[in-house]
Amino acid sequence: MRVHALIVAAGRGARAGDGPAKPYRAVAGRASLARAVAAFAEHPRIERVRSVIRAEDAALYAAAVAPWVERLDPPAIGGAERQDSVRLGLEAMAEGGDPDLVLIHDAARPFVSAEVVDRTLDALMGGADGVCAALPVVDTLRREIDGGCGELVDRTGLVRAQTPQGFRFARILDAHRRLAATAVTDDAELARAAGLSVALVEGAPENIKLTTPADFAFAEIWAKGAEAPSEPPTPRIGHGYDVHRFGPNADGSSDHVMLCGVAVPHDTGLAGHSDADVGLHVLTDAVLGAIGDGDI
Repeated sequence: MRVHALIVAAGRGARAGDGPAKPYRAVAGRASLARAVAAFAEHPRIERVRSVIRAEDAALYAAAVAPWVERLDPPAIGGAERQDSVRLGLEAMAEGGDPDLVLIHDAARPFVSAEVVDRTLDALMGGADGVCAALPVVDTLRREIDGGCGELVDRTGLVRAQTPQGFRFARILDAHRRLAATAVTDDAELARAAGLSVALVEGAPENIKLTTPADFAFAEIWAKGAEAPSEPPTPRIGHGYDVHRFGPNADGSSDHVMLCGVAVPHDTGLAGHSDADVGLHVLTDAVLGAIGDGDI
């Protein structure tokens, strides 16, 4: 079956604070959109990827996705709301030849994994009209009343919806066309409003949506940790050597020797151009040897 992915990146992200538009804001050196595109462009079960962008972001888009351009269809230009942008992206897909299945994903979720993509596709190929990646709600929920802590909300059966959300292409395009005037928050809800069945599959905790500056700060830390080398660094060993003869210290005194920064009382000193501290000099020599930076 022909599987295409649609990456929604036409929003500005006003709640993200100052800086570039949210899809192009860097997370550990790579734009959020670039990470999302890579997750689908490099997935072996995805044939083509198309993004939906704002017209004025064309140059930013081209720079962000350059490494995967051969797997990408030309971007569609989005609308005023996310729902409009998805519909316009689906229409662009239809003009280029209908795929069998489409995965709709937000550029603001840069850490989607291949496993989540596979679970979504497996459920679609198993016969579902639509599939939504989601996680169960584990926090205690309360309703706010006049700014205060109100009654508990039963969390039984509640889930947090994520993307990708996958659909049979012809059915979700028809739903968007018929219900273009019906405001919904995601494609799974629009599919349900159109009478389609939507199955749930397990999402992933790291598949977070970046909305606020705090989200981007967390993502920066998480990405750097997740992308750190998995192999431990190569051990480095250095050998230090130092000798000073007994005699007056460099300052002329003869009542102590310096060992590891401590003036140890003695009946003579150690001759040297500095403090003649053989302990620290040996240690320094060993460190320099370990990093390959010559002799002290």
